[in-house]
Amino acid sequence: MAAAAGAAAADEAEKARGRRAALSFAAIAVVLGLPLWWRTTETYRAALPYADIAALGELSFQLAAPVAVVFAPGSLPGDLPRPLPFRETQEEETLLNPRTSIMSRYEMVYRSTTAQEEAALDAVTVQEADATLHPLQDASLGSLTVYVIPETSSLLPQCLTGSRCLAGYEITFSLLNPDPKSHAVHWDIEGAVSHYVQPFLDKLSFMANFSVDSQILYYAVLGVTPRFDKESSSFLLSAHSLPHVINPVEARLGSSAASLYPVLNFLLYVPERSHSPLYIQDKDGALVGTNAFHSPRWGGIMVYNVEGPAPPQASLPLRVDVDMVRVMEVFLAQLRLLFGVSREVLPPEFLLESPGNEGLADWELDRLLWARTVENVATVSTTLTSLAQLLDKIGNIVIKDDVASEVYRAVAAVQSAMAELATGRLHSAFQASKEAVTSSERAFFDPSLLHLLYFPDDQKFAIYIPLFLPMAVPILLSLAKIFREAKQRKKEPTKTD
Repeated sequence: MAAAAGAAAADEAEKARGRRAALSFAAIAVVLGLPLWWRTTETYRAALPYADIAALGELSFQLAAPVAVVFAPGSLPGDLPRPLPFRETQEEETLLNPRTSIMSRYEMVYRSTTAQEEAALDAVTVQEADATLHPLQDASLGSLTVYVIPETSSLLPQCLTGSRCLAGYEITFSLLNPDPKSHAVHWDIEGAVSHYVQPFLDKLSFMANFSVDSQILYYAVLGVTPRFDKESSSFLLSAHSLPHVINPVEARLGSSAASLYPVLNFLLYVPERSHSPLYIQDKDGALVGTNAFHSPRWGGIMVYNVEGPAPPQASLPLRVDVDMVRVMEVFLAQLRLLFGVSREVLPPEFLLESPGNEGLADWELDRLLWARTVENVATVSTTLTSLAQLLDKIGNIVIKDDVASEVYRAVAAVQSAMAELATGRLHSAFQASKEAVTSSERAFFDPSLLHLLYFPDDQKFAIYIPLFLPMAVPILLSLAKIFREAKQRKKEPTKTD
């Protein structure tokens, strides 16, 4: 009996050790194994400002424009609400879309001219008056000064009878000479760029970096055969054939393929003798006065005809000296259009600041800054909203700290741009909007956000189950056995001596 009792006690002790071992393994697997596995396999996702990104979809721009209306002697109207000087604020809301609006606040100051301004308005020409008045005005970007002069002013007739009141890229000027045996074309492109183009680019230097180069291409044709018109004894390029001109010419330029930056091409084409003179028609069939056309985001082409036919006894090639003033007037107008600077048509009694040699007036620069800043903010809003939707849809994409930093930086830059716009500081608002675009695009195109690098959850389970199942089955069976034994002991009656 004693031996049997000892064996039973030993067996019970062995079972107890087995239960403790099974419980220990289960406890280690649950307490240490599962947290460690979860921690080492979880997807790292840095926090993002989702609320701020969502708020970008409902923007209310506030554009502040300080405007000074200065009345010269003899120009004061009789319907002013109160005597000069006085201030008033005018607000105007413009809806861009159902969720975005622009509130323009014009801080108006009405006053009379000072002695210095009166002396400047007595100048002979508008250009002289503008040059004298400019240092007297508020130099901050976004401000505007309007001078009201009497109808008898000597400035108005001169402008209205003929003087001109209004006028990270690579810019390439190309001279295309398809017939060098007949025409020896010479152009002073360096002097023309220095005198006409460079002042315009200098004024836009804070918006982008520009480089200018030039080239001469021989035996380069347009790739489209013009139509001969018997009535005018000339060759014509119709409007519908112009889009087919760019591709063959662009293949010869080579600048777009060799450059890492956007390229604007300006081509001066001297037609060969067999297709001269060559004129461009508009959609209505009328001849284009400038004999040129432009393509958005690409550049412009001007056809330069050689004046008059060559005499029979003339030796070839004929020397052709290009009139760079006429050419640069066309190219500068196209350059303004490509940068979004359009010419405003105003009533004849209005005068605007002349662009001068710079080709861009201060008020045109202000409007360009406004437009570019609003476009940049809208781009950032779209980019960050798309990024937030992507990350919300695919929950196992890693969000690295540097990606989150770029997102926070973009949101802060947008908020800064909006605040600067509201106070009328256009330059700093534009710079902040550029920083926002850069940061948002860095975050959106970060290589770590490629969703193809990550597996769905079902694929993860398919990988991990073969690894963990052999270890989990013995533990689960031991726990089930322990549970059954404990349940059985509860049912057995307690024995007492």
